[in-house]
Amino acid sequence: MIKCPSFVSKTIPVHGFDISDVRDTYRLHRGLKNIGVDSQMLVQNKQSYNYTVIFPASKLGKGLDKLKPTLDILPLQLYPQRDRTTYSVQWLPDNLVAQVDKINPDVINLHWINGGYLKIETIAKFNKPIIWTLHDMWAFTGGCHYNGDCINYTNSCGACPQLHSHKEKDLSRWIWQRKTKAWQDLNLTIVTPSHWLAKCAASSSLLKDMRIEVIPNGLDTKQYKPIQKSVARSILGLPEDKQLILFGAINSTSDPRKGFQLLQAALQNLGQAGWKERVELVVFGASEPNNPPELGFKSHYLGRLNDDISLSLVYAAADVFIAPSLQDNLPNTVMESLACGTPCVAFDIGGMCDMIQHEQNGYLAKPFDVDDLARGIAWVLEDKDKERWLSLSQRGREKVNNDFTLKAQAEKYINLYRSLFANKNRRC
Repeated sequence: MIKCPSFVSKTIPVHGFDISDVRDTYRLHRGLKNIGVDSQMLVQNKQSYNYTVIFPASKLGKGLDKLKPTLDILPLQLYPQRDRTTYSVQWLPDNLVAQVDKINPDVINLHWINGGYLKIETIAKFNKPIIWTLHDMWAFTGGCHYNGDCINYTNSCGACPQLHSHKEKDLSRWIWQRKTKAWQDLNLTIVTPSHWLAKCAASSSLLKDMRIEVIPNGLDTKQYKPIQKSVARSILGLPEDKQLILFGAINSTSDPRKGFQLLQAALQNLGQAGWKERVELVVFGASEPNNPPELGFKSHYLGRLNDDISLSLVYAAADVFIAPSLQDNLPNTVMESLACGTPCVAFDIGGMCDMIQHEQNGYLAKPFDVDDLARGIAWVLEDKDKERWLSLSQRGREKVNNDFTLKAQAEKYINLYRSLFANKNRRC
């Protein structure tokens, strides 16, 4: 009989990390608890009062953990011309093997382990079945979290474009070699939330021989649900006589990967096409800058929203949510918006097509075509046929209920945990 598994993960990061991945992990943790699994969450920085979230560091250790994200990226100083994107080296020593041994789980489920939390070489030292849920591409690259146009991860990394390096034996090659050496005999099971990320992992030189499973993230559909628009807008102080376009992510206007620059061009096209008096823009994840960009519409900046109640209100208040990312795995924002009955428009990239069904619950634009992105927004907002919008809304909610609930996600994970634990016992 399997002892209920625990899982190890990285939580609230201090540097360069999309907080949505923390929410993914904590949601899974809650989902497992809800179906009777004895799940515990080992973290680097604890910001929850939940006793099942474990942060075992001493006062000195807590101080060091806060410094780790900064210390981890010190080798990047060798590349002053590098892109200012998230890049993880994972070279700092850690004490996680001893911490995990005290918990004595049946299965270890790694999540986002960066920010200096877990050294590359430590993973092979865990004497337990290991599942690694990928929230980005770092596990199979030479340090970057999203590859952009580079395909070096399919070979051996080196001459890294994000480092602006022209040397084959650069930092990315060193990181790739460390992973290759440390993980060559590792029995590791990879989980990806999207089919796109699974294909990328399968094409990588580091993970191509690993078992790869696709298990989508889950969502609490009792928290994220349709709310009457007039009520949501009244609470948030948003206009009730306009159609609202919503855009949001952590660092939504400053992270180039989130595509704000392409959204800006699409919105300007819409403004010139006669939508200016009918539509206003709502942005969360960023505060209004000192010199706001010209977007063609009156804009409402809501700042950072991290709690489920505020986010569900914002989604419900909008008529359409736009996710113009250049690369993305399975963004929470799209799933949350659909659960709240708000259609989504995005480029047909990454895991977007796992959630958005073209002209069924939203619109998938041709990648990076701002004219098509503008067409998609206008198509959803077109008010000549209210029944069509209601149908889009209903199908979006149905998609989440059918494919992305916490219960479905947790059950798939527990089945995977049990299969690994059973295989381990048979080998013994």
